[in-house]
Amino acid sequence: MNDLRFDSLPTRAVAKPAVVELWVRSLLFSLGMLLSTVVCGLAIVLGFALPFKRRYRLSQSWSRFNIWWLRVTCRIDYRVSGAEHIPDRPVIVMAKHQSTWETLFLQQYLQPTAWVVKRELLWLPFFGWALKLLRPIAIDRRAGSSAVKQVIRQGIEHLRRGQWILIFPEGTRTAPGVRKRYGMGGAVLAARSRCPILPVAHNAGEFWPRRGFLKRPGTVQVVFGPLIASEGRSPQELNWMTETWIETTMTRIGRATQIGRASCRERV
Repeated sequence: MNDLRFDSLPTRAVAKPAVVELWVRSLLFSLGMLLSTVVCGLAIVLGFALPFKRRYRLSQSWSRFNIWWLRVTCRIDYRVSGAEHIPDRPVIVMAKHQSTWETLFLQQYLQPTAWVVKRELLWLPFFGWALKLLRPIAIDRRAGSSAVKQVIRQGIEHLRRGQWILIFPEGTRTAPGVRKRYGMGGAVLAARSRCPILPVAHNAGEFWPRRGFLKRPGTVQVVFGPLIASEGRSPQELNWMTETWIETTMTRIGRATQIGRASCRERV
């Protein structure tokens, strides 16, 4: 596994905005996201008879718009490291889950993507209706082994169709610095399908908190790790390797973020 030097990345001094400004910027973004969700959701629902690829392109337009709108309104940009590890074929993606940001980013960066989501999301107006037409793997998180079997069965089907499988192994969003138990679903799918795992770490929660309305300016660091081969490895070993890489990388990103903030304060 390569040793990425996040502390060597350039940092940009951003003047600390007033709380009122943060509220205004965050409100503008939320209004734009709400409007785009309604418009794009209706377009996908009304286009239910369209081929899957066209429906997915509509959803990509929604993701790209909101990533752009977030940069314009809240001054949140991103920087990608390790893109050379992304293969030219769909694999299983296991990512840290801190925010809504990474769902938008990964959905448009790796295409087409099938999310493993809680089934309750499908009940949401507009967003859930559209999501249902994008072939997600919607599970009942209380179902235990039945949910894992569903992930394996549908995951293998989606991989054969040419879709990336996006799994957040912690199962829910976590605050920066928090680490939850990694579920076995993605690792079992990798072992059964013999498909490699692409681990992803990022610090989006530093700028778009999981339960906070205010969004703070900065640059999200996204790191794609080396592929983790699944052949000849048990689900337990795959899960351990994935968790170790993600959490070790999260520590490095966090350390680099603190150094960058200290540097910016000195410049300001």
